[in-house]
Amino acid sequence: DLASGRPMSLVDPQAAPPTWYEFVCQYTDSKWAQTSPHHREGTAEALTTATLTLLDSPVDAARAKEIRSALLNWGYNIRRGSPPQPDAVTRHLDWVNRHTRALADLTQPPVLRHLLPQIAMKVDGTRAAGRTAAWKRSIISTALNHAVEDCLIAKNPITATSWKPARTVTAVDRRAVVNPDQARALLDAVRTTPRSGHRLVASFAIIYYFDLRPEEAAHLRAANLDLPGEGWGWITLDGAAPDVDKHWSDSGERRETRELKHRAVGESRRVPCPPALVALLKFHIHEYGDQAGGRVFRGERGDALVGVSYTRLWARARRAALTPEQYTSPLAVRPYDLRHAAVSTWLNSGVAPTQVAEWAGHSVAILLRIYAKCIDGSEALSLNRIEEALGSDSTHPRTGGHL
Repeated sequence: DLASGRPMSLVDPQAAPPTWYEFVCQYTDSKWAQTSPHHREGTAEALTTATLTLLDSPVDAARAKEIRSALLNWGYNIRRGSPPQPDAVTRHLDWVNRHTRALADLTQPPVLRHLLPQIAMKVDGTRAAGRTAAWKRSIISTALNHAVEDCLIAKNPITATSWKPARTVTAVDRRAVVNPDQARALLDAVRTTPRSGHRLVASFAIIYYFDLRPEEAAHLRAANLDLPGEGWGWITLDGAAPDVDKHWSDSGERRETRELKHRAVGESRRVPCPPALVALLKFHIHEYGDQAGGRVFRGERGDALVGVSYTRLWARARRAALTPEQYTSPLAVRPYDLRHAAVSTWLNSGVAPTQVAEWAGHSVAILLRIYAKCIDGSEALSLNRIEEALGSDSTHPRTGGHL
């Protein structure tokens, strides 16, 4: 059998080959319990892009938008078909099932050559970042490996194709990394931003002063803190609470407790807490307590932090703290950029990369590849040092004239 690679004697003549849509539904359901909410949503997005490319009938832009929404929110979610799935969504999914190509068609080179460039495009038709295209290619390739394991196709055709996504930038953009003065100005602006800046300033400060990821800060509990009367403290991280669409979580909540990134379940990470942050955290706990499941940082109503509100607050503080030129630049566009600043500050301060990697939760190889020693203004400082080393009476090597 050309589709599955199995002997014809083992192929059920009554069994129709699965369509791409049928296969993807089975695949996403089988992987649901093993993956995080973020990964589920990302997988659905990549496979939705592929599905729209594998339709055997053209659809206009308005119809494509409706089908995309149906696939992304229902078709590739384990709650597919469950109430309250709208009737319009059911009709779209039934149509997709009838009009997607057979899974085996992906083994045909022309089909694959048409599919792969499409995953490198955004919905609006512009080119996506190389990292996005590479990630979608990886998702589709993993799904096809699953099809090989289930004997639905003989081999993964993507491994034999010469198409590659655009080059991916992995290093941190030095223009996004704030220096200490800018970081303090931003935190001061957060503190004075209505309505919840005063109660969230510590959550931003903890990202900057000791490189927490935002989801790690959201999960932080008083039991994780060792705050002495004076001097340095320690924070022991044992989990994260990413902000996700509750449509993809098991609990139906926006923040679901997960293990630390790049760590096994139950593994922890210990990070130093500078005296300035020790005092700030003590004040925060004294003022706002930690009643919501023991979490240190909470929303205005005492519930879990909502990512959208968090980023909006940051955008308002950023406008207040930065100059117009800085505001329109990539400087600290996201709260996550404070983490980049923390790691860069440690590296620039001469802390050994092995120690920084341990505190940041990275391998040394990833640390050195992603985090350049870049703080806004550090380049000018380096040039001044070179100029001082050369001396003011440096002469041109050929003419003998002064430079």
